[in-house]
Amino acid sequence: MSMQRFLPLLLAASALSACAVGPNYHRPSAPISPTFKEAAGGWAPAAPADELDRGDWWTLFADPTLSGLEQKVQVSNQNIVAAEAAYREARAVVREDQAQLFPTVTANGSFTESGGGRGSGGTIIGSVVSGGAGGPTRQYRATLGATWEPDIWGRIRRTIEAARANAQVSEATLANARLSAQGELATDYFGLREADAEIDIARATVEAYQRSLTIAQNRFNAGIAPHSDVLQAQTQLANAQADLSGLTQQRADFEHAIAVLTGEAPGNFALPAAAWTPNVPPVPAGLPSTLLQRRPDIAAAERRVAAANAQIGVQVSAYFPSLTLTGSYGFTSRELGSLFNASNNIWSFGLNAAETLLDFGARRARVNEAKAAHDQSVAQYRETVLEALQDVENQLDASRVLGEQAGLRQQAADAANAAEQMVLNRYKAGQVAYTDVITAQTAAYTARRALAQSAGQRQATSVALIQSLGGGWRAPAK
Repeated sequence: MSMQRFLPLLLAASALSACAVGPNYHRPSAPISPTFKEAAGGWAPAAPADELDRGDWWTLFADPTLSGLEQKVQVSNQNIVAAEAAYREARAVVREDQAQLFPTVTANGSFTESGGGRGSGGTIIGSVVSGGAGGPTRQYRATLGATWEPDIWGRIRRTIEAARANAQVSEATLANARLSAQGELATDYFGLREADAEIDIARATVEAYQRSLTIAQNRFNAGIAPHSDVLQAQTQLANAQADLSGLTQQRADFEHAIAVLTGEAPGNFALPAAAWTPNVPPVPAGLPSTLLQRRPDIAAAERRVAAANAQIGVQVSAYFPSLTLTGSYGFTSRELGSLFNASNNIWSFGLNAAETLLDFGARRARVNEAKAAHDQSVAQYRETVLEALQDVENQLDASRVLGEQAGLRQQAADAANAAEQMVLNRYKAGQVAYTDVITAQTAAYTARRALAQSAGQRQATSVALIQSLGGGWRAPAK
């Protein structure tokens, strides 16, 4: 009979829990343009079959060594490991909040024994008292209890909604950490290969300057050139040797950075010099709106808006009364053997309702606080979108300019190399002063290094453009 009286309460609570106070979430608008301003005619909107969608975007550079290092970053980079742990923590919070939707069930068992001396009103629990008039009294009890707070106003569901959005923030943050580490590794790797190329140029230049010094020394010894030619050749050689030392140190810094990114101690890591293939793959730039799905930092910012929106509902629910249902069922007996007889059953059901009548504006302040936090997250989301668009525009412009410069750098290097050889031959024939040789050699050396640096910059810009387009990451389902 008691259960029949209690059942309507359960049904009413379940029906009321179908609603949830507070605003439902809608993705905020973002200031985007129809196209990228710096996208040249050769750039096309991304399609599902684009190479970039494969995820392992670094394979576009066709460098096996880079691909091997990127695979190590996936599992050994400590920033990625930390972000993955944070994501697992956020998912656990979601499961913890979801558990609040269901009753808490407890099991209890107890045994008491009490008694007292003749004429005594005292009670001793858990021990036998001898000499009592009626002897000790024993009692066994076994019960199951349940407590449930129906989510009538949606507080728990809004909390779960916020926790789920925060978990998606952590997922996007993990993707962003992975993309950042991958991009940094690729940039450092191409910087190292560029350093290798410049080291080769510097070594060849040192050898050439050594030969020029020998020529100047021989001409001085023969009395057909001033001693200043020798001094100038020595100065030029020493400067080239200093450049070589600086490039060696620069390469070491890149190697140490790559070691840390792959989770290794720099002292245990070495990357031998190898031939550099300065590939610059074409990377189609999608429409600006595709960034909203592709970039993990934008996805994280948008999910923060969703979490902030849910928190408004959590705070609004404090205006409404809370309802808690309790119930228990069990058995009690003085004899353990008859404890579970039907005649020894006990039960209880309860209903508790609570409402805050006066809090001097505390609830209103918390709601306003949640709304302000939501407005802040919306502004941050829109700023993230704007900065992402700016980043893509910058990288598109840099890619275009560096592409134009590459051909000009090659022409300049070819011309400077030819001029260097011509002037050196004329110096050997005594037709020009050594200052002309220095000028020609410096121009050639500078042009060769500029050509290598241009190739490295083009690869680094390609990596930056891939990162600005979101790499191969896709946003999770909302």
